[in-house]
Amino acid sequence: MRKYDSSSRGIDKGGRRRRRRAGRLRLLRESPTDELESLWLLIPASWGIAFFEYCFAVPANHFGHRVYSAAQLKTMQEVITLLVFAGFSTLYLGEPLKWNHGVAFALLVLAAYFAFKKF
Repeated sequence: MRKYDSSSRGIDKGGRRRRRRAGRLRLLRESPTDELESLWLLIPASWGIAFFEYCFAVPANHFGHRVYSAAQLKTMQEVITLLVFAGFSTLYLGEPLKWNHGVAFALLVLAAYFAFKKF
């Protein structure tokens, strides 16, 4: 039988369970007024961005469905989303792309090929 380290199970040295907190909740406890003020700004901003995207997505899908099938539109959406996210994570977040990201993108390109290929 495999022996596990107690630290990986959330148990401290005295055998008691450690309480795990998400980073955001821990910060909220340390400085509740600053975090709550920013949270009240963050929620409407997030919903505003989502509404703005939705205002473009609905007409785009309506007009796009005249030419493309739903599967083709969804495939295009996924390829575009992956390209934008790859650029954002590399340029803004500074996270390097790894080989598995390349494989995932290649599989999406392959999916796009089969979605647009007429058999």
